[in-house]
Amino acid sequence: MEFNAKAQLPGLMEWMWERMQACHGKTAVIGISGGKDSSVVAALSVAVFGRENVYGVLMPDGVQPDINYSQELVEFLQIPHCTMDIHDSVQGVLHQMEQAGHDIRRETRVNLPSRIRMATLYAVAQSLPGGTVINTSNLSEDWVGYCTVYGDSAGAFSPLGMYTTEEVVALGRALGLPEKFVVKPPSDGLTGLTDEDNLGFTYHAVNEYVRRGVCDEEIKAKIDRKHEASRFKFETIPVYHNGLPLAIEDGTDFYKEK
Repeated sequence: MEFNAKAQLPGLMEWMWERMQACHGKTAVIGISGGKDSSVVAALSVAVFGRENVYGVLMPDGVQPDINYSQELVEFLQIPHCTMDIHDSVQGVLHQMEQAGHDIRRETRVNLPSRIRMATLYAVAQSLPGGTVINTSNLSEDWVGYCTVYGDSAGAFSPLGMYTTEEVVALGRALGLPEKFVVKPPSDGLTGLTDEDNLGFTYHAVNEYVRRGVCDEEIKAKIDRKHEASRFKFETIPVYHNGLPLAIEDGTDFYKEK
């Protein structure tokens, strides 16, 4: 079935409005990377909540060569914004780890900035009226676990979580975003590599597999391994059921034994 972005927008925008109300939120707070995901979420938020209720946060880790995309996006959307350089925070934690005698692995250097960015987003959100952090991940990334737990996987709700990278591009075009904000090669903003360099296969391959069931066997095996190994990232934190009764019913089954 051909993806119809314009037909998707009304339901998606209504859902975003409902989720914001459920969060008792007012201001959508978005980390602006300059890539298609944050660009589309920001544009959607402007359409749903009004630009005065959207706040963009630019978070370079020192010198970021493509930070101009982020600046141009917030100017194009005319949304309030600020720049928070996370370099000192990242280096401060790494320095303290070294002082404590810990070996700093590559995984730490890659994932720490993402977690500090999310902590920064929540800090900024708490300074704004009804500040609510909006997740900007897409289905293609999430399918293969290309996200950081308590980093870019966090947020109050995820507008793009069931859309592939190619569908996100189509949504951006339907929203009237200039091409430079929707076709920029996806980058982690940390290592200087594109997402696909890090993964070892293209998002198009993931999209064809997820939507059509079509995939080269070797790449399919790689995708399946990453998918199965990363499911824990999307589970609600397990809670031990101690058998003790609750005197009240909160309307959820969170504390009920599974």
